[in-house]
Amino acid sequence: MKVLANDGIAASGKAALENAGFTVITESVAQENLIDAINENGFEVLLVRSATKVRKPLIDACSRLKMIGRGGVGMDNIDVEYAKNKGIHVFNTPAASSQSVAELVMAHLFGAVRSLYDSNRKMPIEGHANFKVLKKKYAGGIELRGKTIGIIGFGRIGQSLASYALGCGMNVLAHDMFGKQFKLRLQIANQEINVDLPNSSMDVVLGQSDFISLHIPGGDQAVIGKVELAKMKDGVILLNAARGGTIDEDALVEALNNGKVSHAALDVFVNEPQPRADILSHSQLSLSPHVGAATKEAQDRIGTELADQIISFYKH
Repeated sequence: MKVLANDGIAASGKAALENAGFTVITESVAQENLIDAINENGFEVLLVRSATKVRKPLIDACSRLKMIGRGGVGMDNIDVEYAKNKGIHVFNTPAASSQSVAELVMAHLFGAVRSLYDSNRKMPIEGHANFKVLKKKYAGGIELRGKTIGIIGFGRIGQSLASYALGCGMNVLAHDMFGKQFKLRLQIANQEINVDLPNSSMDVVLGQSDFISLHIPGGDQAVIGKVELAKMKDGVILLNAARGGTIDEDALVEALNNGKVSHAALDVFVNEPQPRADILSHSQLSLSPHVGAATKEAQDRIGTELADQIISFYKH
C-alpha cells in the first residue's frame, strides 16, 4: 500500500498512514515524470494540492491507482468525474482549511481599509525623508464595523468568513447557488449565538456591498467581469482567495485605475506560479502567494483528514 503525496502532507498525516502500514513518499515528482513514477513504484494512492494536475491521460495510464486525494477544497486540477467513472475514489478535505482561509481574508481586509499593504512597502524606503507626506497619504482609512461585506459562495469558507465579519460588527450579504437561507452558529465568550442569513441574489450582493469576497470554484469563465463590476458601489474593495480567474484580471486592473474599485486583495492568480507583472506591482493591490490554507493548524487537519479517509477506504 504505497502513497505518493506529490505536493506534500503534514507530519501528522504521514505518521498516521505509516502507523497503519502504508508507505508514504513525499518527494515531489515533476508533472512530466508523474505517470512513470506512479507505475514504476506501484503507487495506489496519489495525494495532491493545487500544483499537481491529474488529467485524463494520467488517469488512463495509471491503472493501479485506487485513490486520488486533494488536500484542500477545490478539485479543478483533477478530472474528477472521469476518474470516478474509471473506478477511482476521489476525495478532498473540505472542512479542514475553512478557518485559515477566512482569517487570511480578514487580514487582507483589515490591511486594505488602512492601506497597510502599501504603507509597508513605502515606509522602509520613504519613511525617514517623507514621514509627514506618508502620514497624510494613509490618513483616510475606514472602519469595518457597520460596513457590509458580500460573500459570493457560501460554503464552509464563506460561512467561516461570515462569522468573523459578524464578530467585527459588520453586516453580511450571502449569495450561493444552493439554499434559500443559512443558519450560522457563532461561538462567542463560551456562548453559542444563532444567526439566520437569507440567500441574497447576485445583484443585491454586487450592488449593496462595501466589500465583496469570492469563495467559489474555478471555471472556464470569470464570475466577476466588466458587467459585474459596473453593478458595484464606487470604491468597493474586492477580495479573492478562491481561484485565479474568478475575477477577470484585465477588468480588475481597469477598475482599479479608474477608481471603481478602490482596493483589491488577491491570494490567487490566473498564471500561477507566474502572476502578471502589472498585478504584482499595482499600488492598490494587497497580495499573498496562494497561502490561504497554509497555517500549521490547517495543514495538520488536512493531513489527518487525508489519512483517515485513506485508512477507512482500505479497511472496507
